[in-house]
Amino acid sequence: MENDVWWLVIGFAGQGLFMMRFVIQWIQSERQRRSVVPVAFWYFSVLGGLTLLVYSIHRRDPVFIAGQLLGVFIYLRNLYLIKMERTTARASGD
Repeated sequence: MENDVWWLVIGFAGQGLFMMRFVIQWIQSERQRRSVVPVAFWYFSVLGGLTLLVYSIHRRDPVFIAGQLLGVFIYLRNLYLIKMERTTARASGD
């Protein structure tokens, strides 16, 4: 029983992290008065996605596992592209 409670905590924590990405995106967009996607959006996506992946593996849910695996790959790829863009900008003196 206690083990089940911890897995629920992990599941809800993952969902909370995942939800925070939208809250951050919304706040940043409101501040700038335009739609923006801050880098923190991608970090919360990775953290939430990984936490939900662990939860879905525990639940043995192949649909949820596949969705989270693909999502985490995409979020990490976006962070890599952002890093490469910043590195290129620094190298060119922008």
